[in-house]
Amino acid sequence: MTYTQHDTIVALSTPVGEGALGVIRLSGLLAIDIVDAFFTGKKKIKDQQSHTLHFGKIVVQDEIIDEVVVSVFKNPHSYTGEDVIEMSCHGSPFILKSIIDICQQHGARLAKPGEFTMRAFLNGKLDLSQAEAVADIIASENKAQHEMAFKQMRGGYSDIIASLRNELIEFAALIELELDFSEEDVEFANREKFMQLILKMKQTVSTLIQSFEMGNVLKHGIPVAIIGEPNAGKSTLLNKLLHEEKAIVSDIAGTTRDFIEDTIQIEGVQFRFIDTAGIRETDDNLEAIGIARSFQKMNSAKIILFIVDIQKDYKQIVNDFKQLAILPTQHVLILLNKSDRIVDCNAYDIEEAISTLTGKKVMEISAYTGRNLERLTHELVNIVHAEKLQHNGLFVTNARHLSALQETLLHIQQIEVGLQDNISGEFLSIDIKMALHSLGIITGVIELDKDILGTIFGKFCIGK
Repeated sequence: MTYTQHDTIVALSTPVGEGALGVIRLSGLLAIDIVDAFFTGKKKIKDQQSHTLHFGKIVVQDEIIDEVVVSVFKNPHSYTGEDVIEMSCHGSPFILKSIIDICQQHGARLAKPGEFTMRAFLNGKLDLSQAEAVADIIASENKAQHEMAFKQMRGGYSDIIASLRNELIEFAALIELELDFSEEDVEFANREKFMQLILKMKQTVSTLIQSFEMGNVLKHGIPVAIIGEPNAGKSTLLNKLLHEEKAIVSDIAGTTRDFIEDTIQIEGVQFRFIDTAGIRETDDNLEAIGIARSFQKMNSAKIILFIVDIQKDYKQIVNDFKQLAILPTQHVLILLNKSDRIVDCNAYDIEEAISTLTGKKVMEISAYTGRNLERLTHELVNIVHAEKLQHNGLFVTNARHLSALQETLLHIQQIEVGLQDNISGEFLSIDIKMALHSLGIITGVIELDKDILGTIFGKFCIGK
C-alpha cells in the first residue's frame, strides 16, 4: 500500500453507521484552509489558536449541512505533527458523507488505513512500536489488553531499547575510532565495561523475549485447560465458570469427546477455558482422538486445572498427577472436586498432603454447588498478576518485535564470544552494527522499506 505524505487527508474517525455523533478528521497542509472554505463561525479557523473548540455551521451554497464543533490542532502540536482539524457532527450517515465529499471537493483525499498514525510516526511524534500500540489500544477488549497497549504507546520497552541502543552506539563509535588509529595500536573502548554492557543487554533482551509468551496470551486470552478423568467434574466446572450450560453434563463416562472452549473476563483479564475429554484408557477410537487432543490442549495451555474426585485416595491422586507431562512454564492448580458429597473429611489435611507431594497449589471445591469457585478465580488472576510483576508489566506482544529481538540476541551473543576471544575491533564492529540494526527495526529509527510500513499501518482502521 503506497502512502504519500504531502496530501491533505480526510476520514471518518468514528464507526460507520447511524449514531448520535460522528467525528471527521483532516490532516495536512491544507486542512485549515479546506475547513475555512465552508465553516462559518465567529472567526476563520486560521485566526484561531491551537487546541481550541469552535461552534459553527457547515454551509455550502447557502445551504446549511449541519451544526458542528470544530477542534483545532496546529502543527507541530498535534497527533500527526501537521495541522489537524476534527469536526464533531451529528451522526447521520448522509451528513457525514456529505461533509467528507465537500472536503474532497476542496482538495482533500480519503485517508488510507492507519495513515494518520503513519504520519505521526514519520513526523517523529511516535516511534514505530508506539504507533503499533495504537492499533492494540483500539482493539483492546479488557483491562489487561488495554494496560499493555497503553504502556507500550507511552514508551514501554521502546524506552529500554532506545537506552541500550544509545549505549551500544557509544561503544561502536569508540571501536570505529580504534580502527582509524589501528597503526598506533591504541584502545579507546574499555573491553571490560563493554562486556558489562553486553551482559546487561543480553539479560534485558532475553527477558523481553521470554515475556512474549505471556504477553501474547494476555493479548488473546489466557488459555486454561481443565483436565482430569471422566466424571471428575470438568464440564460442570466449565459451565459454572461461564454461567451457562456450555458443555453436556452426564454421569456416563466419555461424554466429552472433543474439547469445548469459551472465554470470560475475570477482574479485567480475559481467560480462555478449555474443557477437555476425560483422560483414561479406552478402546473407542473417537474417544481416543478426543483424549489425544486433550493432551495437545494441555501442552499449549498457560494454566492447567487438574480436577479430581476428592473421595479418591490421595496417593492415587498424586500418582495420576505425576503421569502428566507438565511444562516448567505452566502453572498448575489441583482441584479436589465434589466436596459437597462428603461429610467426615478433613479437606485441609488432604490439600496439604497432596501439595507437599506434588509441589503444586491444591484447592478443595465443589463445581456443583460453586463452593470455593470465587477463591479459584482469584487464584487465576493472582497468577497473571505475578507474571506481570516478574516482567514489570512490560510485555512483547508483536511477532515482528519478537523476531527483531531474537536477531538482536544472536548478535549480542556473538559480540560476547568475540570479547571473550579478544578478537579485533574490525570483527566486533560488524556484529555491533547488526545488533543496532535489529534494535532499530523495533522502534523504526532505521529507514524501513515503504512496503513494510504499508503492511504495518494497513492493518489499522481508516481514520486512525
